[in-house]
Amino acid sequence: MTATTGHVVIVGAGLSGLSTAEALRAGAHPGPITLIGGEADLPYDRPPLSKEVLRGERQSTALRMADWFAEQGITLLTGTTVAGIDPDSGTVDLPGRRLTADMIVLATGGTPRRLPGGVNTLPTGHPALHELRTVADCRRLTDALRPGTKLAVIGAGLIGAEAAASAVARGCHVDLIDPNELPLAAAIGPEAATLLHRRHAAHGVTTHQAGVEHIHAADNDTVRIVLSTGDTIAADALLVGIGITADTALAEAAGLAVDNGILVDSRQRTSHPRVMAVGDASRRHGPDGPLPRVEHWDHALRSGQTAAATILDTPEQPPRAPWFWSDRYDIHLEMVGHLDPRAQSAIRLHTDDELSIFYLRDGRCIGAVTVNQPLDARAAQRLIDQHIPVTADQLTDPAVSLRQLVRGR
Repeated sequence: MTATTGHVVIVGAGLSGLSTAEALRAGAHPGPITLIGGEADLPYDRPPLSKEVLRGERQSTALRMADWFAEQGITLLTGTTVAGIDPDSGTVDLPGRRLTADMIVLATGGTPRRLPGGVNTLPTGHPALHELRTVADCRRLTDALRPGTKLAVIGAGLIGAEAAASAVARGCHVDLIDPNELPLAAAIGPEAATLLHRRHAAHGVTTHQAGVEHIHAADNDTVRIVLSTGDTIAADALLVGIGITADTALAEAAGLAVDNGILVDSRQRTSHPRVMAVGDASRRHGPDGPLPRVEHWDHALRSGQTAAATILDTPEQPPRAPWFWSDRYDIHLEMVGHLDPRAQSAIRLHTDDELSIFYLRDGRCIGAVTVNQPLDARAAQRLIDQHIPVTADQLTDPAVSLRQLVRGR
């Protein structure tokens, strides 16, 4: 079974779970929908946590208010932990009761990776130790970031770098630690990664290309971080931002196929016909094996919509190039499509701080990275999705209108 008009239980109330529920109702699903979230908050948007919320510019990132769920006939259970699922019977076990579902959608997301115990010797709950995944994490970190606070950030990926920039805006002194010479180069290419990483020094952040050998508690609830270079950093607060691990515990216990994520097909169906998976926890299985797991906002939104279309037995969405963005300091970065270092690259330079790098194969754009050029990103999305022929000379020439290229002129 896949399509159903019956009860759909969605485990996980993040963006992917909410988008599944929303798309089901938009598609006139007639049956009950139950959305279960482990956090006490209403479903919320995560990307602003490391940016506007951490800077104190925004308080709420709720995606929908409580009355919306009532209007849509969606039962929202917050602060609720799911103990287990039984795909064969369709049961979902909650504290003190059991739900029966015709379809279960796992939108369980991920949990922050933690440093190994041999490196991090801080006791559980040490006041200086932070991660940034939930609203509660953000509130706690925000309270710690007062002007003059010494913050150490381990991991210069998207979250770590954004949090470092937000801490600078709050008047903190920041040490940013990453073993890679050029963080994010594999994801966004060396040109954009160089520009972004240099911004840290320009805003007073001290960057360290090093691993972490040891973290131990110091006086007055501070910490000391010993680096592989032999240097030692003293910090009032420590943020560990080294990625997430897919939360597959429920899927594994239920006997579903799991491999660094819950394996799904192109319609978000798992190895059991009564269970689907969406968002960060899901991993697409292609014809040649599992594809890389995707953790971006756009994937969470679209995978939920795809799952809903499968349940509604409606056609699959037209394919669209993946997309993500990041903001730090005065830089707005967007990545569209796929970065292939073997592909031909074409750099469209607007100013020193505004550029776009396009990647081409066989006369078609397959990916683009834009810095402070959102219109170029929109054009790249259409060039990729519509398979429009284009040359490197056209893309590098600022006199050539990308809008006209998209329109085929």
